[in-house]
Amino acid sequence: MRSLAAALGVRPTKQRGQNFVIDPNTVRRIVRAAELDDGETVLEVGPGLGSLTLALLADGHPVTAVEIDPLLAKALPSTIATYAPDQAGMLTVVEADAMTVGPEQVGSPSACVANLPYNVAVPVLLHLLAISPSLRHGLVMVQSEVADRLAAPPGSRTYGIPSAKAAWYAEVRRAGPIGRNVFWPAPNVDSGLVAFERRDPPKTAASREEVFAVIEAAFSQRRKTVRSALARWMPDRERLDEVFRVTGIDPKLRGEMLGITDFAALAGAARTV
Repeated sequence: MRSLAAALGVRPTKQRGQNFVIDPNTVRRIVRAAELDDGETVLEVGPGLGSLTLALLADGHPVTAVEIDPLLAKALPSTIATYAPDQAGMLTVVEADAMTVGPEQVGSPSACVANLPYNVAVPVLLHLLAISPSLRHGLVMVQSEVADRLAAPPGSRTYGIPSAKAAWYAEVRRAGPIGRNVFWPAPNVDSGLVAFERRDPPKTAASREEVFAVIEAAFSQRRKTVRSALARWMPDRERLDEVFRVTGIDPKLRGEMLGITDFAALAGAARTV
């Protein structure tokens, strides 16, 4: 990987959150931990120099790789052709920003396996889950603290907006730590794997955007009760009290005690009271 980077004149940049995985055992471990079905099509974000891409292809999985860096996007096909010529036809490269990539660009992958750019990991993951309903499971590498937040259950210290929004789409869990020395350059933070399994969102009359608005309001003032925190979301106090009455949710709780079904219930009740 270092030799390839030198040949391309590539230096990882903090701006794009680039920390390339250079340890072959780590990428093989990630592919095993992803528990992919035979021949399953994988969406990879930020393939960089292609270490994880090579491991996925070697295991027999077609890969759609989304890469924002033009140089890396153009170099990836030749890298695969050089090091894995028999799998070169299984790779599709999409030169795009994963924050804005569209469903027509990613196709219909059933799994996501990626070393996500750490500075935008949460919005990228949520965006991919939103635009690609075919994604039924995945395994992504993120900063360790972000992994904790994504997988946190209601009531825990790290539970917050990322946890609740991710729970709308999927069941999320921690899937193990990753050492710093497997990256180039080595990051100043610990890393972790997060696994997700898609599930149906909670039943509600509200849209996803309406539910997410409730989540954001509930966590805008963490130390206050959920009734106080939601006052900006619904300034009419009598109507807000009716929403709590209809849903049966205790208005004296704090937002971090509510699960995704509670937020969905609040947003749905707001449509009828």
